[in-house]
Amino acid sequence: MHIHIGHSTVYRYTPPATGVIQLLRLTPRDYEGQHVARWRIDVWPDARLTAHEDAFGNITHVFNTVGSFDELRIDIDGEVETQDTHGVIRGAVERFPPALFLRDTALTAADQAIRDFADGIRAARGDVALTQTHAILEWLHEQMTFDLEMTDRLPTASEAFALKRGVCRDLCHVFMAAAHYLGIPARYVAGYLHMADGTVEQEAGHAWAEAFIPDIGWVGFDPANAICPTEAYVRVAIGLDSIGAAPVRGMRFGPGQENLDVTIRVDQ
Repeated sequence: MHIHIGHSTVYRYTPPATGVIQLLRLTPRDYEGQHVARWRIDVWPDARLTAHEDAFGNITHVFNTVGSFDELRIDIDGEVETQDTHGVIRGAVERFPPALFLRDTALTAADQAIRDFADGIRAARGDVALTQTHAILEWLHEQMTFDLEMTDRLPTASEAFALKRGVCRDLCHVFMAAAHYLGIPARYVAGYLHMADGTVEQEAGHAWAEAFIPDIGWVGFDPANAICPTEAYVRVAIGLDSIGAAPVRGMRFGPGQENLDVTIRVDQ
């Protein structure tokens, strides 16, 4: 699939900001089943982007802008060629052994309710990691409500599980919490999704999880859609949770309010 992505992030400041520092994880990289044909990042006010790789191998860009301005704009325009690998990740940059991704964060720690849920999965499905992860995937999709009103909140896995609702970010945190408790390494993935229903304009990027399955390797699981990623997915960044894989992180200098608008367009 040939996927075109346009992604605009606009910050508006009242009164004008006097400076910003931003870290961007907005650049995908090649691996088996994904080839970046073209990718461009533009920033206004004009700033020099300095490219790095973070600890997980994500491509990052850092910039700072000094001076009085009431708007900051980050525009992405790119094209990616994808193929269906049935969710299996091969040829990606791997800096750490899978066991590192058993580590919990404040957002992915399992409480007793999630541990009881995971124990139920193990009792019903046995000790095979692939069977367990598919069972978690199916349960989350069936039992947790996808609720866009949760977008502006950042619940922990335990809070989202108790509410039985959340956005793709929250379902991934619950998936990871349950997987970690079962001894399955799991990590967070931020990226884009070409919608099967033809929706092109989107308010946010997409998120899913990856779990390490013995004899297979890393495999993607998307609880929001109850599938393993297909050629419709563009993988951008990984992390221990949604903060560690966040597309944009930073801070502004100066008092006042900050308003954020995000516009994403994903089409063929």
